[in-house]
Amino acid sequence: MQTTLVIMAAGMGSRFGSLKQMQPVDDRGHGLLEYSIYDAAEAGFDKVVFIIRKCFAEAFESTIGRAAEKILPVSYVYQDLSCALPAGFSVPDGREKPWGTGHAVLCAKGAVDTPFGVINADDYYGASSFYLLHGHLASEPNPCMVAFCLEKTLSENGTVARGVCRVENGKLISIVEHTELSRKSGFAPDTPVSMNMWGFQPNFFNDLEAGFSAFLYDMEDPLKNEYYLPFVVDLALQRGETVSVLQSREQWHGITYREDLDSLRDALEQQRTAGRYRGL
Repeated sequence: MQTTLVIMAAGMGSRFGSLKQMQPVDDRGHGLLEYSIYDAAEAGFDKVVFIIRKCFAEAFESTIGRAAEKILPVSYVYQDLSCALPAGFSVPDGREKPWGTGHAVLCAKGAVDTPFGVINADDYYGASSFYLLHGHLASEPNPCMVAFCLEKTLSENGTVARGVCRVENGKLISIVEHTELSRKSGFAPDTPVSMNMWGFQPNFFNDLEAGFSAFLYDMEDPLKNEYYLPFVVDLALQRGETVSVLQSREQWHGITYREDLDSLRDALEQQRTAGRYRGL
C-alpha cells in the first residue's frame, strides 16, 4: 500500500527568530527535515508532500527540497490565506496570520490520494515513531495519533504548545490545546501529548473542509483565530469515531527556540555514533 508523508513547513519560526526549516543541525549541513524524511523512508513511506509558503518557495525547494529528493519523491503545495476558502467567504481585511494547521493540511488535498501521515517540520520524532505511524496506516482504516510523554517534549528554553490528551485503552478520548506548557504547568510528567504526528485516510479531507467552513462562520477574531488540526479530530471523536493512540517512547527534540539547537545537535550526533543515519 502506498503512503504519503505530509510535512507542515509553512511556519516562519516566530519564536525561533528565522526560517528554521533551513537551519543546519549538524556539521554536515543537514536540516532537521532530512532526518525526519530519512526515518520516514526507512519506515516505508513512499513520497513526501511539503506544505510551504510561496514567499520562501524558491529558497526552500533549492535547499531542503533538493536534499529530500535524494531520499523520497517530493511535491509541494502552498498555504496562503485564499487557499481552500469555501464559497461565500473571503480573506478578512488586515488578516496576515495563517489560518492554522487544519487549513495547512486541507491545502494538500489535491496532492494526496493515499493514506497519509502528518508531521511538523521543526520536530524530531525518532525512528520508532515513524514505524508506529506507517504500520497503522498500512493495516488500519481509522485515524491515529502518535503520542509522546509530556516530560520528553519540553524545552529548557521556554514554554511550548502541545495538545494534552486523555487516552483510554489505546483510544483518544479528548485533546485540548495548551500554548504555554512547562514543567510548572501542573500536568503529570507522563501525560500523553500530541506533537502533530497524525495518520489519516484521504476521506479526512472531507472533515477538514466541513470544519473549515464552520470555523470561518463562528470565529470570534477574524484577524487572529486559527483552525487547528486537533479541532477537526475532536469533532470526529464527538461523532463517535475511533482515533487510535500509538504511544512513542522517543525523546522529542526540536528547534522551537534558537537555544534548542545545541541539544538537538548533540542528540543527532549520538544517534550517528550509535550507527544510525549513515545514509545521510
